[in-house]
Amino acid sequence: MNMANRNDSPVVCFGEILLRLAAPRGELLAQARHLDMQVGGAEANVAASLAHLGHATRMVGALPDQPLGRHARDVLRGHGVDTTALEFADGRMGLYFFTPGAVNRASDIVYDRAGSVFANRAAASYDWEALLAGAGWLHVSGITAAISAEAGQAVHDALACARRLGVTVSFDGNYRPSLWAARGEDGAPALAALLAQADLAFIDQRDIALLLGNPALAAGDPAAAIMAAFHACPLLQAVACTRREQLSVDHHQLSGAFYTRHGAIEACVRDVAGIIDRIGTGDAFAAGVIHGMRRGWSRHQCLDFALAAACSKHSVAGDIHPVSEADIIATMEGTFDVRR
Repeated sequence: MNMANRNDSPVVCFGEILLRLAAPRGELLAQARHLDMQVGGAEANVAASLAHLGHATRMVGALPDQPLGRHARDVLRGHGVDTTALEFADGRMGLYFFTPGAVNRASDIVYDRAGSVFANRAAASYDWEALLAGAGWLHVSGITAAISAEAGQAVHDALACARRLGVTVSFDGNYRPSLWAARGEDGAPALAALLAQADLAFIDQRDIALLLGNPALAAGDPAAAIMAAFHACPLLQAVACTRREQLSVDHHQLSGAFYTRHGAIEACVRDVAGIIDRIGTGDAFAAGVIHGMRRGWSRHQCLDFALAAACSKHSVAGDIHPVSEADIIATMEGTFDVRR
């Protein structure tokens, strides 16, 4: 499949929209007397980023029929995402609590999303033939499969329908051990089944080692792990990933790689110091790759742009990266003069 085809058709993103409640920088969650509220979620972040990059995007999911759910919808709509496919029902909003790291203390996330409207929604309630009508791309992540059995079945059904309709599928592994542990599972079989239906995957060698049940792949040559994924998944055409070295909480070095069945390319290491917020950087990277591929760019252009988008996201508070193509390209040029 040519992943640049139908590049003017909508990108459909399926997953849970969350509220992020964050402690002030320098405070532990138990100390905080107020929390900053942001809207996010892996797939919603990708939908919003792609909308800012000029793509038609449509978010599919379920929200509580109350002010918090309507606020989340309105935030996404404000970013240019088509929210007409979102369903509303009685129930609770999915949340996560974020404690920003500092000095030698890592950031911390606590999920509170069990029993949310999205988690409880029956897989059979999604009419994927209608939801994917006219779409050119479907983006999902492994988080959805971890939330509940119904959500896992729904994402499996979405990918099966996308394949029948000829819709390009991208899959972000996004392994969340705490969510799987709460269900008493490791998630590997479910995620492996999703990977097998993808055209493009955002995974690294650790993900592949888990999904293929081969721990040796995690410590070996990254290219060998990627080739093992290609061998195990005949439909898979490309894999993109970032590599991060953390020198301190607010000083990282980021690089990336783009693999196809014909070889790999690597991006130069970028220094990211003075980090404001690293949450959502992988989603900004995924959006950057999808953007470049739908525009018909070369692999080098896709990777360089996606890595620049990921680096840029570190400078923006919140989960979503609301930045245009021109502004991301400006960061690649290394100019820091005030634009007037």
